[in-house]
Amino acid sequence: MSQNPKTDRDLSSIKRILIIRLRRMGDNIMTTPVITALKRNCPQAWLTYVVEEPFREIVEGHPYLDEIIVLPRKQKTKDLIQSIRQIRKTKYDVLIDLFGGPKAAWITLFAKAKLKIGYAVKYKSFIYQIRISRRSKEDPIHSVENHMNLVRALGIKVDPIPSLLVPDASDKEKEKVSRFFEENDLIDSKMIALHIGAGNDFRDWGMDHLMELTKLLTQRPDTRIVLVGASQDQIRAERMIKNSKAPIFSLVGKLGLKELRELISRADLFVGPDSGPMHLAASTETPIVAYFGPTLPALFRPWQARAIIIEKDYECRFKCGQRKCMYDDFRCIQTITPQEVFNACLEFL
Repeated sequence: MSQNPKTDRDLSSIKRILIIRLRRMGDNIMTTPVITALKRNCPQAWLTYVVEEPFREIVEGHPYLDEIIVLPRKQKTKDLIQSIRQIRKTKYDVLIDLFGGPKAAWITLFAKAKLKIGYAVKYKSFIYQIRISRRSKEDPIHSVENHMNLVRALGIKVDPIPSLLVPDASDKEKEKVSRFFEENDLIDSKMIALHIGAGNDFRDWGMDHLMELTKLLTQRPDTRIVLVGASQDQIRAERMIKNSKAPIFSLVGKLGLKELRELISRADLFVGPDSGPMHLAASTETPIVAYFGPTLPALFRPWQARAIIIEKDYECRFKCGQRKCMYDDFRCIQTITPQEVFNACLEFL
């Protein structure tokens, strides 16, 4: 910490708190313990959360949030200025920036808040009254723990850290998933949700590995596989179904985030790379088998989940920054074998 938190702060005087967490699904999911901790310790406070599309579903309907401000993923400067003007209409007692990126920094700079808390980020630290050092590769801290340090800086004692809390699907969304199970006779089978997508090439295990894994899993007579992923993964899903000798099912590109969570919650196992859906699975009771490429499990493993992590110990893993593989073969993810993942799956099946 670059500045010691005030431990004698009167938390009952805090009436409005602004929480900023932009960008991706997994990042938003890992902030939900912060929301719980703040509401438990400042029950009188009005909590406002700033999120980007399309990840509003992660926090929409959250029992501890009073207001959600949704920003477009990409904004022109004039539109961002308009958003900031809207945020400035409210005076906050506390602002917590859980992101630290450029857009969040501009919002923080111009928002009206008595106390601003954020990470000690180069060129941006001056906008916060309390600055907390980020995790480092030499001293890794899980992302949830890292976020919670900003809450602790407010003088709140958090022990233990709350669980992930993602709102349930609606009745209509649950009915959609139930109908899929019934129509495909999945109710009495061992159902595995297999995430076939990836955020980038560094996390993409590849179709050949996925096909070999489905072959191993479907040799078990009671096992059924449902492919999940984003719309850009549909061509891969179609090829996998076409090339599989055993029946596999696909909901790739067909589910909203809460529908996906509902499906995963009914599965016997979730399998996939370090990704947003993996963190979504961590918010359920479903066990997880996750394979990690260049990212460090100490920072991003499924929070408080029953999980087996598969990784390869290459020194180059954390140096690439997921920008350029020095070997051009993404060996940290590609050398994980389908047999290794299958053996891990058997621990839960």
